[in-house]
Amino acid sequence: MIPAKQPSLFKETRSRKPARTYSAGGVTVREVTCKSVLNACGIDDYSFNGYTGCAHGCVYCYARYMQRFHPHTEAWGKFVDVKVNAPEVLARQLRRRKPGSVFTCSACDGWQPLERKHELTRRCCELLLGAGFHLGVLTKSDLVLRDLDVFAGRDVRVGVTITTPDESEARLWEPKASPVSARVKVLKQAKAAGLETSVMFGPLLPGISDTPEALGRLFELAAEVGVDHIWTDMLNRRPLVWPSVRSFLRRHRPDLLDHYKRVLFDRAFRADYEKELDKRIDAAARASGMTGRMA
Repeated sequence: MIPAKQPSLFKETRSRKPARTYSAGGVTVREVTCKSVLNACGIDDYSFNGYTGCAHGCVYCYARYMQRFHPHTEAWGKFVDVKVNAPEVLARQLRRRKPGSVFTCSACDGWQPLERKHELTRRCCELLLGAGFHLGVLTKSDLVLRDLDVFAGRDVRVGVTITTPDESEARLWEPKASPVSARVKVLKQAKAAGLETSVMFGPLLPGISDTPEALGRLFELAAEVGVDHIWTDMLNRRPLVWPSVRSFLRRHRPDLLDHYKRVLFDRAFRADYEKELDKRIDAAARASGMTGRMA
């Protein structure tokens, strides 16, 4: 399981003054320009993000702390900055960067709804692959299937995040992400296209998707697809995450509020919880025959 303390996922440069602001689907959209888009990353060699902010509105999103660097009056999930010059900036950066592995994407979902219009992620992926970079894709959107033609025969690993196998829970926690069934379809079609695949089970939600039953269902999905790599992650207390999770629990699962507090803030309890969770994950992986796929 990915440790609770992770290295910095990305280094972000400030965007310049917005050229245009408008509303789309209840989200405030600002078209901005950026100075760089391909940056150092703590997971892979690089990451890129064609957008700041994400309209999926996931309750637990760790990238909320980006608001420290890109202040908005809107809540996280209600704004997106579109870096309209990202492909041009990336093309310049690629002249000076040594090819490596690129986490696609680290601070937003590169295939969130606005990508259908702007195609920034698609265009950046084309540039990166043309320059000999490896792409590690991670998304909650089946829009990524649009780009299988770009990925086919190239050095790409297509991955999805699945937080819970329960569609009704997923709709609450990840209101504008694709359904779980659609994410499984992404893995199946990527696999059929001959691409390497991965799945991130996380953050595993205490009392919801960390149970033996839920973990069993998650690993059964992975086994059904024959996914190549599996990661897991537990819920972490990053800046601005707890207020969002606490507000959600008060509305939807008040019975779990105290449990989440202990998992996130009681050091001894969290240590014991992590050990037990690791045992449940190992048991689910063994039962599904997927132990050898754990990353």
